[in-house]
Amino acid sequence: MTSKENGSKLLNLTDIWIEGQSNGQWTPLVRGVNLSLHRGEVLGLIGESGAGKSTLGLAAMGFTRDGCRFSGGSVRFNDVDLLKTSEAEKRRLRGRSIAYVAQSAAASFNPAHRLISQHCEMPVKHGVMSRDDAARDGMELYRRMRLPNPTEIGFRYPHQVSGGQLQRAMTAMAMSCRPDLIIFDEPTTALDVTTQIEVLRAIRRIVTDFNTAAIYISHDLAVVAQMADRIKVLLRGEEVEEAETRTMLSQPKEDYTKSLWAVRSYARDVRPPLAVDKPALLQVAGVTASYGSHDVLTDISFDVHPARTVAVVGESGSGKSTIARVITGLLRPRIGQVLLDGKTLLAHYRDRNREELRQVQMIYQMADTALNPKLRLREIIGRPAEMYLGLKGKQLQERIRALLRMIELEPDKFLDRLPSELSGGQKQRVGIARALAAEPKLIICDEVTSALDQIVAEGVLKLLDRLQAELGLSYVFITHDLATVRAIADDVIVMQKGRVVEQGMKEDVFQPPHHPYTARLLASVPQMDPDWLTRSLEKFTDSLDSPQ
Repeated sequence: MTSKENGSKLLNLTDIWIEGQSNGQWTPLVRGVNLSLHRGEVLGLIGESGAGKSTLGLAAMGFTRDGCRFSGGSVRFNDVDLLKTSEAEKRRLRGRSIAYVAQSAAASFNPAHRLISQHCEMPVKHGVMSRDDAARDGMELYRRMRLPNPTEIGFRYPHQVSGGQLQRAMTAMAMSCRPDLIIFDEPTTALDVTTQIEVLRAIRRIVTDFNTAAIYISHDLAVVAQMADRIKVLLRGEEVEEAETRTMLSQPKEDYTKSLWAVRSYARDVRPPLAVDKPALLQVAGVTASYGSHDVLTDISFDVHPARTVAVVGESGSGKSTIARVITGLLRPRIGQVLLDGKTLLAHYRDRNREELRQVQMIYQMADTALNPKLRLREIIGRPAEMYLGLKGKQLQERIRALLRMIELEPDKFLDRLPSELSGGQKQRVGIARALAAEPKLIICDEVTSALDQIVAEGVLKLLDRLQAELGLSYVFITHDLATVRAIADDVIVMQKGRVVEQGMKEDVFQPPHHPYTARLLASVPQMDPDWLTRSLEKFTDSLDSPQ
């Protein structure tokens, strides 16, 4: 028993069964799982996509998503059975005593309201503090979360901050009422490694300072190892095993748990070096770009050669995704130009011809928000094939089926499904098929594996790798995950604050001596060691004490 387990028990889930409805049939999603939590204790929930992690986390609030229901068990929070109490009582507890931090901050904030207004809503609604006190407290929490300009950033709208900053703002919002329990559902999955250290440090400090219990859901064991006192492993809605963190890391009992430990090692098969003496497919030449009067890219230049992958890495706000916006014509460069096959692309996508648009396609980070929820897969994948290639009728349907087979989804099973009927990994594969439907030469992959568990992400990387080898595609792969860079890149560009600080072939960039910023990125990758975060914070304490 850990010292935290000596405190009073806060949460107890007993023999929980949860079912989901599909095609009129109820299917078990969580099967007889037990979970307990003491005050100030952190429990890590891990497992691959579909394991039931998020479903169980929401169950701790007495809540199920639409189309799901509790079919057995009890959920006792502070001796109140949430499955038997009234909806009014559950609404009183949620937000005030139990808070939830979602994975996708972009999908969780109201785009029409400023951050500080949304932050103040819950403490004011529950009578915890006045609007003015809540705003002042919000600014203090922004400071604790290492957000830049904490007294001013709350007056921005969600689209005016980076994804990493938005995720930290949501974590601060969950802490606004100082709840007894916070459920963190993949809160750092979409963050770069240096921002992740700051957020993990802030979460751990808040949990410790306020004796807050937490359920930390993640597919990244290395991250869970830094946060959790105990770890529970799930597979297809069932518990595989549970143990204290150090025991789980050093002596996992079950084969499935051991397989999770080993999945981080993906690297593509070694290929003969690809020739780079051919003309570049894409050239970004001296690009400087601005949002308003503020330059967000300064003198960016790099080439992408046929059938090669250029990885663009850097922390949140470094300008990675802005490069993608410039290449695709969504943002006009103030200085410089983008060339495709030696021909200058017009600055705005509306001025480019259909062939130029076809040649450059994009796969987005959040497949949940990138796919139209009202369209079936045959329509989602078929539209670009119809628009760019003029395919119709039987020829179009055959192409759609071929694309589904290409992404390893069975056409007869998936053609008429809606995005809501797919797993996260399947949605991302559909995003890949939609990009392939235009038969492009270049695909920009913007954080395409960051929201996926490691097993699913490995499958997507292998798929992209196979498609590149078969079709001769070129990739611009935007990511903050250096393990992904090692797995898939040929060339690497390291960015910081809108500038390229280092670039070259992957073997050269990852070989010492490194640029100081590159060295910091490499040192910030979580390790399978529960003491890694403490050592990293001691090492980088000076830099982390200045908000980025």
